[in-house]
Amino acid sequence: MTGYRGVSFWLDQLVASGRDDLTPRPPLDGDRSADVCIIGGGLTGLWTAWYLHQGDPSLQIVVVEREIAGFGASGRNGGWCSALFPRSAESIAQHDGREAALAMRAAMRDTVDEVGRAAAEADIDCDYVKGGTVLYARSEVQDRAARAEVASSSDWGDDMTYRDGRRGDATDTLGVAWTPDCARVQPAALVRGLAAALEARGVVIAEHTPAVSWAPGRVVTTRGTVSAGAVVVATEGYGASLEQTKRRILPLYSLMIATAPLPASAWERIGLEHGQTFSDYRHLLVYGQRTADDRLAFGGRGARYHWGSSITPGYDRVPRVFQHLRRSLVELFPVVADAPITHTWGGPLGVPRDWCASVTWDGSVGSAGGYVGDGLSTTNLAGRTLADLVRGVSTPLTALPWVGHRSPDWEPEPLRFLGANAGLVATDLADREERLTGRASLAARLMAPLTGDH
Repeated sequence: MTGYRGVSFWLDQLVASGRDDLTPRPPLDGDRSADVCIIGGGLTGLWTAWYLHQGDPSLQIVVVEREIAGFGASGRNGGWCSALFPRSAESIAQHDGREAALAMRAAMRDTVDEVGRAAAEADIDCDYVKGGTVLYARSEVQDRAARAEVASSSDWGDDMTYRDGRRGDATDTLGVAWTPDCARVQPAALVRGLAAALEARGVVIAEHTPAVSWAPGRVVTTRGTVSAGAVVVATEGYGASLEQTKRRILPLYSLMIATAPLPASAWERIGLEHGQTFSDYRHLLVYGQRTADDRLAFGGRGARYHWGSSITPGYDRVPRVFQHLRRSLVELFPVVADAPITHTWGGPLGVPRDWCASVTWDGSVGSAGGYVGDGLSTTNLAGRTLADLVRGVSTPLTALPWVGHRSPDWEPEPLRFLGANAGLVATDLADREERLTGRASLAARLMAPLTGDH
């Protein structure tokens, strides 16, 4: 597969099903004016445009995008519309107080449902099914972690449950934690459908229009300048390639594989229902879902950070990582050992220095991002919040603790390169340490302050 169809399984599926041929929209054709100019045609930018238009249909909104809507993480991710937030509730409470942490957790839970509601309102067919997340505990250490997470979840209003492992779970499962607060989504269908719904409502989406710089009142692109009273920067991991944000975000790669559709007999042995996503309690994160067409889409971390926050298409595909993902998937579900892998893909996600996503607004320029891979739902919350801030409306969303948060800049090279890749090695070592010792990893404990869990 070539062109945009080859970027991810999700985008390829849209073309194969006839839902979207991914033809780029026309670029900006010179200077123009607008009320709001949004940089980035991913879910953050498009949800912001959606809720701005809902709040005031008279607003003239222009979205500029370097490639096509959904080219970045929004069209490549694992399809988890979850209540996960990159900073733990305990950490938020420590920094901002218990009430702030409770409000943030409630907002994230509500967002899972809001994505489904808004997608239905926009008539977007994105395979949204709220089936929850199955979390396998596959060692004594993981089982203790699962029980502890479930026991503390009610402190923050979350409704997690625990049960013992049983036949049909992943290999070696001792116990299973489950949260209802996640929906399975076809992410490219969501972002591309949202773009089409916005365009039908008069929002201008200029693709193949790279932004070069921005300032209060204007966005300069290679195709012309947009003069706008409000500017929103929604570039996520790709912000690392822009001069004004290159130290604000670190692009960390996450890669995925997808199997061919599996027969009903395989699903009986795997035990996952439609709408369910899954993971386990290892430190080197893996994640997966049962797709609407009965594939396993499975991803994880493990690709290294590249010098100077470099982002190129070649980094999307790392054979060593794809092989690791296949081994891990077969380890979880041996029944798929002979299943063909039909798609491999990947891309960068955005990591702020303190692993805390944020929304900012200074009266003329706003931004949101730093989702650390938890962005499919969080982008919707960001879009609603930015829409309120841009329109000058004070709401419970604008009072959430991530609003106005500023993460420190990442260190210059070579410190950034050494630190990011040392963290990756330490995460892998943490899993090895737990397998060898049967105790919670000391390496993971030492890393916690760097990943928002302190």
